[in-house]
Amino acid sequence: MKLMNFKLLSLVVATGVATASCQQNNKATTDKADTAKSSKFLSKPLVSHIFTADPSAHVFEGKIYIYPSHDIEAGTPENDNGDHFDMRDYHILSMDSIGGKVTDHGVALSVKDIPWAGRQLWAPDAAFKDGTYYLYFPLKDKNDVFKIGVATSKSPAGPFKAEPKPIEGSFSIDPAVFKDDDGSHYIYFGGIWGGQLQRWNNGKYDANGSKTDNQKEDSPALTAKVAKLSANMLQFDGGVKDVQILDKDGKPLLTKDHDRRFFEGSWVHKYNGKYYFTYSTGDTHFLAYAIGDNPYGPFTYQGTFMDPVQGWTTHHSIIEIKGKWYIFYHDTEISNKTHLRNIKVTELTHNADGSIELIKPIKK
Repeated sequence: MKLMNFKLLSLVVATGVATASCQQNNKATTDKADTAKSSKFLSKPLVSHIFTADPSAHVFEGKIYIYPSHDIEAGTPENDNGDHFDMRDYHILSMDSIGGKVTDHGVALSVKDIPWAGRQLWAPDAAFKDGTYYLYFPLKDKNDVFKIGVATSKSPAGPFKAEPKPIEGSFSIDPAVFKDDDGSHYIYFGGIWGGQLQRWNNGKYDANGSKTDNQKEDSPALTAKVAKLSANMLQFDGGVKDVQILDKDGKPLLTKDHDRRFFEGSWVHKYNGKYYFTYSTGDTHFLAYAIGDNPYGPFTYQGTFMDPVQGWTTHHSIIEIKGKWYIFYHDTEISNKTHLRNIKVTELTHNADGSIELIKPIKK
């Protein structure tokens, strides 16, 4: 190799130093911009290689497993039916601890593998009993009606195999399974507007029903549903009941009470012997909670415990991990698009009086 001219070498070195300095300054500027951007949000996205939402978290086999929706860009125009949320499969995520590395276990269940499938795999949940894991999922059937299906696996990460038919008597969206201390399992479900809850009456579906809650403003609001699961976890054990949410005077929350009434996104956890029914108020974007003495309720409204996130929807789960409580939720930090969300986690605090401390996902 020929020796490089000294002046040329000096120029190359000087240019390299200048370039490195420029790159370093650019990186510093970028880092500051990223920090400024991320500082708006309380928590960071858990994954960014895919879009995820509606995280149902559980501790299985000593690890944290998260069962989210998998948002995609389907190219469908946005509407009140939620057609733009055209999810087609589930990816299950896991991590050893809060703040640890997140593992994507790949596709656990796909629309094409469900015999009764139409479209739109929305927010799922999971449960475990006697060596088998159960994945509960909402999906529109071939008549475009949301039902709730169940799939099974011997691993919490899947893959899962769907039952040939949806759960008999199931409808609407957002299944959430709660295991009580005696081993009984209860499933909560329901969602208004795109979730079709307002189209059901006395167990019958009205395809021409309103897209929104069409009850009178001063009448009791539509509410979530609850059913006990059968011993084999594949069916309802008995009928479907309304989840009653009452005010402090024992009166049902009303249709017009949009800041407090149920809209979608049920979850139940138990704390100090009390049952906490938590849910999204939907078009007002709060997470609210009500407390009861048994899994069927009634539940007395207590207040909101999370302010609105960035993005239209709010859907969460709450679990205890090594003596601390955490809430898994989503927003739209990465995409800034309503239908392309990212899941997050932050600590949740129960106060001495049993109330839940307010969480502010967006810093002021």
